[in-house]
Amino acid sequence: MTFLNLVVLRAKDVARLGQFYEALGLSFVRERHGSGPEHLAATAGGMTLEIYPWAQGRGTEGLRIGFQVDDVEMRLAAALAQGATLVTAFKDGPWGPRAVVTDPEGHIVELAGAAS
Repeated sequence: MTFLNLVVLRAKDVARLGQFYEALGLSFVRERHGSGPEHLAATAGGMTLEIYPWAQGRGTEGLRIGFQVDDVEMRLAAALAQGATLVTAFKDGPWGPRAVVTDPEGHIVELAGAAS
């Protein structure tokens, strides 16, 4: 069986990006592996999201990350309050409620609820 278990984002402001994802319901801890840089890590649903300091040539451009959340409208409001930019407004469609934003570093983030 194969499944996704790790997503790594690069950020110019690690703390601010951590606060943004905490507003979506994640809880981060600070980690350092060996002599590598200190970074943030959160585990949810068997998957780990890590936020590392941005480094030249090691960006995460073009990335889209999706979260299934308990309340799309509430999490959308929290994301916007933390500096997100709205890409696609809240809509309840055949695949359930959804909205798309960019996080403060420009990563595309989809917020999805369970389909009815």
